[in-house]
Amino acid sequence: MTSHRTLRLVLSLLAGLLLAGTVTVSTSQAASAAPAEDGYRFWGYYQWTNGQWAFAQKGPEQVVPADGSVEGWRYAVGGTKPRVPRAAGDFAAICGETPAEPGKKRVALVVDPGTQADSPSGTAPPPATGTCVVTDEKATGAKVLAAAGPVRIEKGLACGIDGYPATGCGQAMKNIRVPATDEPVTLEIAPAVGSTATPSASPSDASQPAAAQSDDGAPWGGIVLAAVVVLLLAGGGFVLARRRAQS
Repeated sequence: MTSHRTLRLVLSLLAGLLLAGTVTVSTSQAASAAPAEDGYRFWGYYQWTNGQWAFAQKGPEQVVPADGSVEGWRYAVGGTKPRVPRAAGDFAAICGETPAEPGKKRVALVVDPGTQADSPSGTAPPPATGTCVVTDEKATGAKVLAAAGPVRIEKGLACGIDGYPATGCGQAMKNIRVPATDEPVTLEIAPAVGSTATPSASPSDASQPAAAQSDDGAPWGGIVLAAVVVLLLAGGGFVLARRRAQS
């Protein structure tokens, strides 16, 4: 228990250092690599604020995101500088096609497993995803994350998200060199979770006029065409009858 408390204390101090320094980092900021330092490999928790990612000032159990907000998680080797998700928190791209529902909220969730260099095994991690989570208005950040997929919790920390990584939690790292920035990535948009509403028709569907129908469901166009054919045939028969009578 003592070692667990020590780890949580160290990670809390690390979060404090992030907040005391640069708590918000743009995904497009350019700078040179930082000098070697000690740090951890862990999942970091962020919120999209004023067009950029901000390191969460509270744990996910204490944060209640509002409707229309964007939550972010990034797995990375980090020190005093936050390693933010590599994709922007675009609510419209993630939740734009998910209808709002009374009594619920929509939260866009960005989960970035990081780069191959961040991977504990050195293998390529899964792609970064964006998921629209529809949940009750009082749901915390932890509940939003759990709604999108399984979360492995150890020592009070989110150690694995949707099976990644399979083992390990808050691994201490020595003499790491944290890159100043990461190359941006494009999110894979996953199906919305928790939604019970029927998606509205797409603009292309709405722009196509429906065929005119009679009250019993028969198309008016077919009825009119049949009537014209009957009239033509009747007219032709009348003309033929007159010619025979005159001959």
